[in-house]
Amino acid sequence: MTTAPAQQPPQQRWLWHHARDLGDNPGVINRELSKRLAAGRDRRLTQLADAATRWGGHVPDDPGITELADLLETAAADTPDPPGDPGHTARPGAPGHPAKALLAGAVENLRAAARLGGHLPAVTLWHLQRAIDQEHTAHQQTVPAQRQGRT
Repeated sequence: MTTAPAQQPPQQRWLWHHARDLGDNPGVINRELSKRLAAGRDRRLTQLADAATRWGGHVPDDPGITELADLLETAAADTPDPPGDPGHTARPGAPGHPAKALLAGAVENLRAAARLGGHLPAVTLWHLQRAIDQEHTAHQQTVPAQRQGRT
């Protein structure tokens, strides 16, 4: 049990407010959280680089968020509409294909993450994860179309 500051000897009073365990130290907690957020950001960027490669993009060695957004934007523009898709008659500039719309959403999330920079790492991670989820769903929607084209 810890005694109140007034009951402690004078030389210990000034230490009473200090953390007794490094895990209670806000500086240590912030540093650990920052490390985890940075690692999560790096993992998500690697996943998005793999996704851009899967869509045919040429990913540089150390891509930034904006570069990945540009690659996925190109992939969205290059995604063909499935045969017989009503998207062929859609107004110009409309996505017309669910994969295009999902990739466009992923690009929007990447651009939002790029605008945040390092200011709000947790929010940046949310946008990166959202982009990964949208790309993954877009990819899953194109796989059946690719299989039909081979048969």
